[in-house]
Amino acid sequence: MTEYRPKLGDTVEYMRTKRFGKIMGFEGPYVQLRPVGGGREWDADPGDLRLLMLMEALSAGVAAANKRSKGERL
Repeated sequence: MTEYRPKLGDTVEYMRTKRFGKIMGFEGPYVQLRPVGGGREWDADPGDLRLLMLMEALSAGVAAANKRSKGERL
């Protein structure tokens, strides 16, 4: 299996917290992630990221949109 190399714009799962995010940038040894539904960015260790398959990324986006439409916290 090939090692995943993070790229700007990728939608990933941060395995430590099971959160989904979009790669927004790189700061030192960390990758900066923003929640799929928007919100505050956080730093993540690139070794703890898993690239989402298209279906997973779409599902994460739909889940975030549903929460937002119900007024729930993302």
